[in-house]
Amino acid sequence: MARFDSSPGKADSPDPTNPANAANPANAVNAGKKKKRARIIAGTGIVAVLAATAVLVPLALGGPTQAPPAPQATSESAPASGPAEVGPPVTYYQQAGPPAGSPLEKVEPLKVDVSSDLVGTSLNKGLTGISLEATDLADPDLSADNASMVKLLKEIDQPVLRFGGNAVDRRFFWTSTGEAVPAGYKGDKTHPVKAVGPADLARVKTLLEAGNATISLTVDLGHYDPARAADMVKNASEIFGDRLLSVTVGNEPNGFVFNDVKTGTGYSLDQYLRELKDYANAIYAVAPKVPISGPGAYDQKWWQPFVDADLPQKKILTFHNYPLYSCDGSDPKGSPTMANLMSQLMHDRAADYQKSALKVGQDAGLETWLPETGIAACPGSNETSRTHASALWAADYALNAAQLGITRIGFHSSLQTCKGGPPLSAICSAGAYPFGNGQMSGRANFFGISMVAELEAGKFMKLNSSGGGLAFSYALQNADGSTSVVIVNENDPEKAAQTDVTLNLPGKPVTGTMTQLSGPSYKAEDQTVIDGAKSEPKPLAERATVPGFAYKSGTQQFKLTAGTVTVLHFTY
Repeated sequence: MARFDSSPGKADSPDPTNPANAANPANAVNAGKKKKRARIIAGTGIVAVLAATAVLVPLALGGPTQAPPAPQATSESAPASGPAEVGPPVTYYQQAGPPAGSPLEKVEPLKVDVSSDLVGTSLNKGLTGISLEATDLADPDLSADNASMVKLLKEIDQPVLRFGGNAVDRRFFWTSTGEAVPAGYKGDKTHPVKAVGPADLARVKTLLEAGNATISLTVDLGHYDPARAADMVKNASEIFGDRLLSVTVGNEPNGFVFNDVKTGTGYSLDQYLRELKDYANAIYAVAPKVPISGPGAYDQKWWQPFVDADLPQKKILTFHNYPLYSCDGSDPKGSPTMANLMSQLMHDRAADYQKSALKVGQDAGLETWLPETGIAACPGSNETSRTHASALWAADYALNAAQLGITRIGFHSSLQTCKGGPPLSAICSAGAYPFGNGQMSGRANFFGISMVAELEAGKFMKLNSSGGGLAFSYALQNADGSTSVVIVNENDPEKAAQTDVTLNLPGKPVTGTMTQLSGPSYKAEDQTVIDGAKSEPKPLAERATVPGFAYKSGTQQFKLTAGTVTVLHFTY
């Protein structure tokens, strides 16, 4: 799969028989009705409630450095009125409209009915994280001293940093005694062999503490050495403490026979299970409280045997998935094209594969994680790379996975440069290729991740939706009784008109605010913004009011611009 450990934008090709893409018709999309005109929010005794929304600053959706070309946002306030019971002026959210000159194609109205009944799954803090190569543990930029990296971690709110990828079984050497890297480990200029020791883990710990993050590690299975792996986990457990969530033995062992890890050895599932048990026993002897997560395979045949393996420590089922896997075009619907990315089929295929893994894990009472994922497993750039569409995909992919029951997701990334480095990475460094200067920033897909990460922890609510074209809706019941509704509007921002939305809530809200990710086109690069800036969503207390918000009405009507991810928050 695409692990970003080959030359600029290169990655190992996936198993062409990867079943990750079985299509199924499926999950409901959305639809709706007409929008009411914005009105004065009236009602006695609501001045204090509405004052919080009135202090919001206007949203700057334009600017020379931070925003795409778009209509300038301005503050629009409800007109002051004579009666004393009318609340103070309110700042309504101002969305960017379609680019000038766009042909506007009408979108069927979207109707979303949110029920008070629950789905049975939750969105928890720490759902979304970043996956990196194991050799990145040696990178000095992973430190609390790197303010840009700390900022990114905070913008995806309590993430997991997962270290694994292709490097772990090829170019990663753990030593707690300063040994030289043995001969036979092979790397290249852009992907060198790296030795990692306790001092590196201690440095990474400072980053985790500064960014309020946790960590999951992978140990080298390519060079069979259970004792060395156990020594690494022992040190990691002592250094990271409760921040260490799990350890995986090897990266995608099902692929060892297809690449240069075990080529020619006839590596089999049975051999993996024997070696897994050796590693698990060695690790348990020195760090019994650290769970083993695995198998981290994209072949479904490996999931159940891992679940059934007799290991002494707790287990977590993990699998990898890159929905667009057909790099040679043999499956046109699985090729990394924009048409495939922005489609109902993309959503459904990913959901079907996730359901398959969840069934195996849930039947065994295990958590199910997706620690390595991305749009495509293909090397180099493609139509989807670095685009605004990747942000829309990332938000929907994470939300749908969480609603199904997956509890951790890692978007595979690289610490290499924005220019010349892996194009599908969610983060990248400024400076000269390949390693840059360590000043990290997020790409479009990172902002899609941030929209999900900044949601309140909550329980998914049942909803019915119809219409809306290519749109996906989710609702959460938050701990304080409020409701969050997320609408991922994947209609083409260059062609589609705004969608009329009718939202029926399970209560009568007294406040309704919104935050929104937007961009001018599917293909736009470096132009994705949240609330007009390249940053995380505004805090709840600073968000503007939903346009046309109807005080104490269970039915809300408004318009949404195409190519957006909108989070609506209602209190009752």
